[in-house]
Amino acid sequence: MTDAKLHPKSVDGTEEDGAEKSRPEKASTVEAPPPDAIEPSSQLTPEEAEQARKRYLLRRFWISARRYWGSSGDKLAWPCSIGLLIMICMNVGFQYGINRWNRGIFDAIERHDAGTVYYLSAVFVPLVLGSVALVTAQVYVRMMIQRRWRSWLTKAVITRWLANGRYYQLNLIGGDHKNPEARISEDLRIATEAPVDFIAGVIAAFLSASTFIVVLWTIGGALTLPLAGSTITIPGFLVVTAVLYAVITSTVIAVIGRHFVQVSELKNQVEAELRYTLTRVRENGESIALLGGEDEERSDLDKTFSNVLRQWALLARQHMRTTFVSHGSMLIAPVVPLLLCAPKFLAGGMTLGEVMQAASAFAIVQTAFGWLVDNYPRLADWNACARRIASLMMSLDGLERAEQSDVLGRIRHGESKGNAILNLNDLAVSLDDGTAVVKETQVEIAPGERVLVAGESGSGKSTLVRAIAGLWPWGHGSVDFHGDRRLFMLPQRPYIPSGTLRRAVAYPRAAESWTPEEIKAALAKVGLDYLSEKIEEEAPWDQILSGGEKQRLAFARLLLHTPDIIVLDEATSALDEKSQDRMMEMVIDELPTVTIISVAHRAELEAFHSRKITLERREGGAKLVSDIDLVQRKGRRNLILRVLDNRR
Repeated sequence: MTDAKLHPKSVDGTEEDGAEKSRPEKASTVEAPPPDAIEPSSQLTPEEAEQARKRYLLRRFWISARRYWGSSGDKLAWPCSIGLLIMICMNVGFQYGINRWNRGIFDAIERHDAGTVYYLSAVFVPLVLGSVALVTAQVYVRMMIQRRWRSWLTKAVITRWLANGRYYQLNLIGGDHKNPEARISEDLRIATEAPVDFIAGVIAAFLSASTFIVVLWTIGGALTLPLAGSTITIPGFLVVTAVLYAVITSTVIAVIGRHFVQVSELKNQVEAELRYTLTRVRENGESIALLGGEDEERSDLDKTFSNVLRQWALLARQHMRTTFVSHGSMLIAPVVPLLLCAPKFLAGGMTLGEVMQAASAFAIVQTAFGWLVDNYPRLADWNACARRIASLMMSLDGLERAEQSDVLGRIRHGESKGNAILNLNDLAVSLDDGTAVVKETQVEIAPGERVLVAGESGSGKSTLVRAIAGLWPWGHGSVDFHGDRRLFMLPQRPYIPSGTLRRAVAYPRAAESWTPEEIKAALAKVGLDYLSEKIEEEAPWDQILSGGEKQRLAFARLLLHTPDIIVLDEATSALDEKSQDRMMEMVIDELPTVTIISVAHRAELEAFHSRKITLERREGGAKLVSDIDLVQRKGRRNLILRVLDNRR
């Protein structure tokens, strides 16, 4: 089996243990270069600046979302959209047919024309079947657009999120991108479903209003009213009434629901925070249980949930107000045209069929004009969700710009020359705001060397290791190593994926990459042979295995992947001293030519390394203060010999 070549940039040292991927290439994504962020003018008030930010967030969402209909989008996007438009137009035609049918049937009933009544009764069946079929097909196509659009945009965002370790780097920078998993799963769903409903609803409302306003104008004609001894004529009185009625209800709903967007946005935010808090409790259940932290966690959950209830109460008030207007409008709307047409009907100027047709047309026009009243809550919810996913996009934009810019400085990664397997050339590590963490460092590591990186807590050891692995991008200088060498990283908390134990041992490759016998042999070498019979068992292994067992399992991965460079970041911290010695000795025995870079606090580990680099925390960034060759201590060497004798 041929292993892929590795570059440190592909390794995640926080969540995924030993990620093994090919030398990084530009991520394949439907995204074009990110748009420039628009900073609000300093002359704006805080409220105006916040409004400007929200407007830009909506614009940022559409910059990415509308590409679904572009050259890099879905090939079915335009056919489905055009098909949906055609079906909406046809359905308005069926509505008009049913409206005309109303006039005919009531006129026939008024004339006691049985033949026409029977004929129109027969005509009604195909009208209804056609309308039902069209509406059903319209729902199918509309939901297909929503499903495919969500799929396309979700893949685009996830591609950018996973590229170049950005999912990890988001934890290191400031910005409004908390809970990215909730934004991608829930907010993005609403952000792609609602616009399709809105656009389809607006088109249907516009076509219905345009069609049936003509009907109202034609049927109603002019209304003449006596006024102060004279008369006043109102042309198209039914149309005028419908427009005035809609304007009044829409204005009222806009006024009473002006805070709907803000309340809905806050509600979504606190809901996401509650999900995040619950997830944290589940993921850290063992630590919480051992410490007896249930009361403290309950207090935190109660506080978070109280915020959720508070926002729901505010949202409920907004819903109550809009429901009051919309329900009242729904009850009044059918009565208005009847009252307006009654004088003309009683005077013989209108037939019963015309009255019923006018009432039906008035209701349709009112429904079309009242579209905002009925959908304002959903519009507010979409607004909030689109801004949340756009906030995540903006944070990814910032990371992507930083990868292409040297304003803050970027650590370069290249290939080493000569015999050295790894070179740190004037490597300096900083935060994303430019604050120095580690000053310029010059280190050359030869093949087969075992280097221990030491220093007090907070001196930047782990940060330096992450910079070597390519996960920490900020700083300057370069990390160079042979392109034909493979790197594997073992973090302090190994990642255990869901599924079978066999998959957990083989990760990040597929479980089928090795035979069950090879998996069992690797487990036996790290002292987990008692788990060999359970390798095909699916269980929550992340919760079942102890911290020490997880670290042993991570060493089993090393034996399977046989890398050229190993980066150990406190990878034996959960093991006792005897087990730690066995793991290190096993690695040296099984992989005698491997290059090891270790971060550890235990002095005992010096016995397994040939070189020690010490970092010292100083003002303005940690500095490399010593780089010495290690001489194994006699007592320590005797201990190792005793361990080997016991194993024999």
